[in-house]
Amino acid sequence: MPGTDVVVVGNGAVGLSIAVEIARRAPELHVSVVGPVERTRAASVAAGAMLNCFGEVTAHTRRHRASEARFAIARVALDLWPQWLAELEADAGGAEAAAVRASWSEGTFVVMGSSSGRIAGENFAAMREAAVELGEPHELVDPEQVDGLAPRLGQRPFQVLHLRREGAVDGRAVVTALERAARRRNVELVPATVRSVLRASDGAVSGVELRDGRTVSAGAVVLAAGVASGALADQVLPAGAVPPMLHGTGLAVTVKRVNTGPRGPHVIRTPNRAGTCGLHVVPLAGEDEQYIGATNVIGFDPAPGVYLGLAQTMLRQASEQVDETLAVSYVQRWLVGTRPIPLDCYPLIGPCSIPGLLFATGTYRDGFHSSPAIARHLASTLLQNSPEDNDSPFTQFVPERMPIETTSVSEAVEGAARHAADTMHDQGTQMPWWLDHTPLEEWARGRIRAFFESLEEPVALLPEVIDPQFLDPAAIDTRSTDRLRRYLRAARLHHGA
Repeated sequence: MPGTDVVVVGNGAVGLSIAVEIARRAPELHVSVVGPVERTRAASVAAGAMLNCFGEVTAHTRRHRASEARFAIARVALDLWPQWLAELEADAGGAEAAAVRASWSEGTFVVMGSSSGRIAGENFAAMREAAVELGEPHELVDPEQVDGLAPRLGQRPFQVLHLRREGAVDGRAVVTALERAARRRNVELVPATVRSVLRASDGAVSGVELRDGRTVSAGAVVLAAGVASGALADQVLPAGAVPPMLHGTGLAVTVKRVNTGPRGPHVIRTPNRAGTCGLHVVPLAGEDEQYIGATNVIGFDPAPGVYLGLAQTMLRQASEQVDETLAVSYVQRWLVGTRPIPLDCYPLIGPCSIPGLLFATGTYRDGFHSSPAIARHLASTLLQNSPEDNDSPFTQFVPERMPIETTSVSEAVEGAARHAADTMHDQGTQMPWWLDHTPLEEWARGRIRAFFESLEEPVALLPEVIDPQFLDPAAIDTRSTDRLRRYLRAARLHHGA
């Protein structure tokens, strides 16, 4: 294949946004985006595409510089989205622009209900505290005044936080518009899958090899292929250089309402819960269509699907906690996507030790929302047309690093035990009236402590990463644990830690 100046590996929201932004700033460059047309399990086309920043705040968001940096990126993106959408509509034009405009829903209502666990309650309080402190437009509202919030009797919320500037847009419509905008900006879209990154004799990047054997030469390569970016990076970087990329498999459902009353015109969600994201119901462009999400199971390897029990719980909670009439709506699509999650749950952004190779991946739940900010940062970095800002939040997330630890190992054990007990509560576990959650925490604490001890060189992992390890009765002897041990040894050797 002919050569190009920049190859962006990955045709999701992040990859396409980077390509479009580079083309806007440097139209003389030849930019190519490589990615399969079908986008099997791609996070961008399975996402609810909530433009939530304060809606994602947790009790730990502002307790460590890395968490603060991720939040800062999300705030930049929140400010950028109105202008970003206007520019995208101008670039795409036609039906694609109209579809994006029609899908925009403004306003997010965060619901704190009687069935919420302790973790969700702490996150709700932190969310409101951040909004007050940072002057984000918001208010506590009467649950009865929220259109589309009609939970089952006994599940009625006692607090609802309205975040005025947040909302959602149809992720599938945005990806289609980005493709149209890329073509109109003369970006080449290559319908293929990258097998490997190629290097020249001097060690610099020289292009990529496709799965069909063809090669594309390039002076710069951007890895924005979600979970696939991890395997590509492992081919060219030393063992332990970059945190391993985990697969976060999630399920969502789109439904159509028929004779069940009007839907809400805004996002209704819960705070992020124990070990997972918040339950959310998002309006779609169709007048009677809604999106219900989402589950999250993390592992070293892609899951073959989604647990039936998790799907059942998600749909039951949506109809019980958000809108009882969802139970009689019609399922239109089942969406399964895979979130790219580094071991420490923080993104991999920017250049690495290989000249010409840049990362834009590992964004966990923030990729779609943060894509405008990531695109502008990567374009500036690659084109070197803005001064280096040592205070930029992106500097926290250099790809080659030891896992970021935001707490101690002992605190990680205790936190994970609390999350485990709350997760069991969310899944319907009930204790006898004379017992509280303490026995659940004690059971989980023993399993989690044994898991950490099995690592030999433990690192303070976040609860959502630990959960899949200890819930398996044979967790300590699993292949995933062995892989984690090998990575930690290699990482300490490589980074001299």
